[in-house]
Formats: sequence, C-alpha cells, structure tokens
Amino acid sequence: MQISDFNYTLPAELIAQYPTSERRASRLLDVRDPLVDREFAELPDLLKPNDLLVFNDTRVIRARLHAHKASGGRSEVLIERVVGDRAALAHVKASKSPKPGSKLILGDGAEATVEGRDGELFSLLFSVPVMQLLEQQGEVPLPPYLNRPAESADDERYQTVYAKDPGAVAAPTAGLHFDAEMLDETRANGVRHAFVTLHVGAGTFQALRHEDIAANRLHSERVEVGAACCDAIEKTRAAGGRVIAVGTTSVRALESASASGVLRPFDGETDLFILPGYNFRCVDAMITNFHLPQSSLLMLVAAFAGTDRIMNAYRHAVQNKYRFFSYGDAMFLTPDTTT
Repeated sequence: MQISDFNYTLPAELIAQYPTSERRASRLLDVRDPLVDREFAELPDLLKPNDLLVFNDTRVIRARLHAHKASGGRSEVLIERVVGDRAALAHVKASKSPKPGSKLILGDGAEATVEGRDGELFSLLFSVPVMQLLEQQGEVPLPPYLNRPAESADDERYQTVYAKDPGAVAAPTAGLHFDAEMLDETRANGVRHAFVTLHVGAGTFQALRHEDIAANRLHSERVEVGAACCDAIEKTRAAGGRVIAVGTTSVRALESASASGVLRPFDGETDLFILPGYNFRCVDAMITNFHLPQSSLLMLVAAFAGTDRIMNAYRHAVQNKYRFFSYGDAMFLTPDTTT
C-alpha cells in the first residue's frame, strides 16, 4: 500500500474553522449500503439497547505557550507530554533550535531550561509547576488547519462534555458532538457507557514520511483501559450488544488492550498502527470525524470499513459539502464485510 492510495481532494472552504452552534447540530454520514445523509441528533436511532458506547475521557490541556530566548528571539512551545511536576517534553518552534542549557523566558518570571532532545521533542525543565503554568499562561492548542488563534469559546468547545483526565494536546473530536442531553438520551434507551483514557499527542497531525506505508512508524501515546471498561464490554457481549467506539482514539485504546487476543486492563504506551488488513478484536462499530488526506487516521477507518467504501464516502462528503476535521461533521461506520 502507498500513501497516495489514501489521498482525496478537499476544497479549503470545507475545513470547519468553528464548531456548529450546538454540539449535536453537526451532520452524520451513515456509511452503510447505501450511504445515508443524517443529522448527528439522529444517532440514538442507530443504537440498540445493550449497545455500549466507549468514550475517551482525556482532557485537553492549555498546551501552547509563547516564549522568547535570552537572545530575544521569539519561540513557541507546544507541550507534548507532562512527565513530572516541572518537566515536560515539547515541540519548540524558533528561528534556530535551542541548544541544551539554553533558557526560554515565559511570562511572570517563569522560564524553561532545555535539558536535551528526544527525536523531535525537547526535554524542558520549568522553574514552576508545569500544569500551573499552563493554566495561567497556556492557550488551547488548536490544530494547524484551523487558521486562527484560539478564542475564549474554544476553551469549552474544543473539549468533550465528559472530559476528565488532563493530558491531551488534541481533542478526541468524535466526542465533541455529544451534549449532556444526548448522553442521557442514549442511557435512557438502554445504551451503556464506558470510558478509556488516551492522551492524544500532537503527533496525530504529523504527516507520514514514507510513501510505502509499511515503512512508517507512529507516535506513542499514553493509554489506560480499566477493569470497569473491560467488564462493561464483557457484559455487552453476553447481552448481544455492540461495542461502539467514539473516535479513533477509543479504537486505538481498545485494540491496544486486546493485542494479545483477549481484552485485558491496560495501562501504558501504545504505538499501534492500524492499517487495512488489520484484524479488529474489540470494536463492532465506530463514530468518527473526517480525517486528513493520507493520514494514519484515514487508514485506520479504511481498515475498519473498507478502503473503497471509505474513499467513496469521502467523495460523497465532499460533493455534499460536509464539514471536515476537528470541528466538522461525523460518520457512523460498521465493519467491512467483504473480507
């Protein structure tokens, strides 16, 4: 397989720059045979009693900081992962890469010392607790395709209503469509809920470097799939329900916890790269947004629903002017049954 097999043409005006007025006001493309154009508010009609929705409860941190070097040059810091009270791994954008021992000056007298480098990430030691600094000075780390600075409304809308565990630098965007009323409505209809935690990293936006897909490696992300989620899935299977992952991050978490062939509680790192031909062990259906051309996330949904089926759905979405990416519309996917 080649990266170019997963390319499609997307007019820039279809990249949603802002969320809809209400979370559930997005559209929903039902990717079954035939394709059906729906509203996201219709999602409860696609669910059945004893189905299980699995959500990623990670919380987006205010991970973008503005700084300057002691020499006066401006720089931007995007925290990738907090690894200690005053330590973090980060992307640093500057005219010249900072060297070990150099300092980045932040506001209110805070500073970060460059300790070293781990691949594309810089190891930073802060003079104050990192999470405290982010709350005081950080900005919501909007994706690069949103051609605008973060606004106050993004503090709420680039966060799921069930976000709990801080650590992500990008939102699990399929969950952005759910409001509290829809969560209540699905429960009232006999649909169970379970939660995993996967702290989405900035690497989710990085382009694959090699045309030969098999030559690429994915970034690692922190995952926790607890015993309560595993128990909920076991009960769902026993009752004849479906495990429906809300977002590709939930898929990656569940499939990582099932890598041995049996679902078990999992707490650790995953670099799982799901490509067409992958044997899904845990997920029966998926809710997801539309993904970037030639991205690993597009390959994941193609692995689940079938490459031809997905690429046809994307062409349909473009022709029918769906809204794309983080603040865009959603899809409801069932597995590819042709293999």
